[in-house]
Formats: sequence, structure tokens, C-alpha cells
Amino acid sequence: MTKWTKKDLLGLEYLSAEEIELILDTAASFKEVSTRDIKKVPALRGKTAANLFYEPSTRTRVSFEIAEKRLSCDVVNMDMKASSVLKGETLADTGRNLEALKIDIFIMRHNMAGAPNVLARFVGGSVINAGDGKHEHPTQGLLDIYTLREKFGSLKGLNVSIIGDIAHSRVARSNLWGLTKLGANVTLCAPEIILPSDFKEFAPHVKITSDIDAALKDAHAINVLRMQFERDAAGAFPSPSEYYKEYGITKERLKKCRKDIVVMHPGPINRGIEISSDVADGPNSVIIEQVTNGIAVRMAVLYLVTLRSK
Repeated sequence: MTKWTKKDLLGLEYLSAEEIELILDTAASFKEVSTRDIKKVPALRGKTAANLFYEPSTRTRVSFEIAEKRLSCDVVNMDMKASSVLKGETLADTGRNLEALKIDIFIMRHNMAGAPNVLARFVGGSVINAGDGKHEHPTQGLLDIYTLREKFGSLKGLNVSIIGDIAHSRVARSNLWGLTKLGANVTLCAPEIILPSDFKEFAPHVKITSDIDAALKDAHAINVLRMQFERDAAGAFPSPSEYYKEYGITKERLKKCRKDIVVMHPGPINRGIEISSDVADGPNSVIIEQVTNGIAVRMAVLYLVTLRSK
């Protein structure tokens, strides 16, 4: 049986297939806690977690806080916009000072890729990456994979298409690492300008195309990414209406797919831009299930990093 040995969770790139499966199996055992009248277990009683979110977040921050409290962990929510970072304090000094206050777990979202890795080098406590720049968002990738495993039982041979703003998506990167390690076939689909060629490093398990019909044809599941128009400084992206016409996931487009295709989205959803409301809220959608599964997955990660083998 695989034993967890890592101090931190910094990305799915650094995990083996067996370690990913261990997280998923642990999450399955924790999911039952959320169905109880008293939604709490004492697994992390006496531990303290600090949520350090340097970027805005709704689902991820709240999901982590709920997961922490369901494990009986004490929680400190840091307002990084009112922290000493604005006075010039370094990331290393922030970590050292918080550790002096006996913080055991650091959950960190940052706009700079690699920031959680830097923090992990300066603290003895566990660091969990809650999204860093365009690098990774490992717990989102894990909850997406967990949701697919619930639906299909196994990911081996599963055809998953990731559609949208690939270039700016840390979710796409984490999904790629996790899905391919568990044997899924991944297709990336987007307009060429937001379809970076560096994803070819994942070959032969990854196909890259700008043809939406080809990406949907044999897909068992599609993961629809938010179009990050706020990052389009050069004005090179297609307009929202143009994007929706060419790549938006609509009811008409789904008619060409498998009847049982699973539709996913990491949120927040831009309705009428990357996906229509009747698809987002329709029978093929598991978007709300993803949110629910995020609590169990984050409970599993919090539990494992604190019980790592010495």
C-alpha cells in the first residue's frame, strides 16, 4: 500500500499515479463526513492552518476553510491585502513569522508561479498550493479527477477534452499531469492564439487541436475552462461573442457528442461565453458535484500532509 511521504502538495507534476490514487481513496472515505448531522471528525484537532490568499477566490478558499473545520483544525484566514507584505515583508519572513505563531499548515494562492515552492523551503510546516500563477492548481485537478472516477470508475482509456483558455490555465496543467498519469487520453482545444505548443511535452497521451468538433467527437468528458479576457493586454483574443460562436459549449453542440458525455467547469462560469446556461445546468453537467467533491479532496490532502511518514 502506498504511504504518503511528502511534506507539501505543490503540484500534480511531482506526484506518482499511486500517490494520486491514495489521495482519491482518502477523499472517498472523507466524503461521508459531509453527509452526517454533525459534519466533523477529530483528525486534525490541535493543528492550525493559515489560508494565505494573495489573489481573489471564492470556491477554493471557502472549500479549504470548510475542509479544515470538518477535520477539527483551527483556522486563520489571512487578509493579504492588509498584511505586512504591503510594507515590504518577504515571503520567507511572512512564513517564518507565522510558523513562530505555531502554524502547522499553509494553504497558499499566489499570482506568481512557484511562490508556494519558495514558501515550502523556508517553513517546516506543510504547504498546499491553492493555485500559483499559470503553473498549477493541484486540488482543483484532483477534485476534477475524483469526479470523473466517481462517474466512470476508472480513468484508464477515458477520453477527456479540455476546452478554453489553455494558455493561462493552471487548472489545465494540473489536469494534464493527473489525467495522463492515471491513463486517460487528453485533448486540448482552443483558438490557436491561446493554445501553447509547450503542452506537447505530455505526448503521446495528449492531442492538441483548434477543431472543436474533433475535440468533442469521441470525448467521454469535457472540462470547459473560463476565458480569461482580463489577461488579454494585447487585444489578440477573439471577442466574447466570437468565442462563444466558435467554441462555446451549447445544447446544439452537445447533440453531436456521446449522449452520456460529462460536462465539467472549474468555475467561475461565464454563461453565454464559454458555456450556455442550459448546458451548465443540464443533465450532463457535474459542475455542482465538482464543488461538493472539492471538500472531500481537500480534507484528504490536509490529512495526508500532516500525517506524512518521517
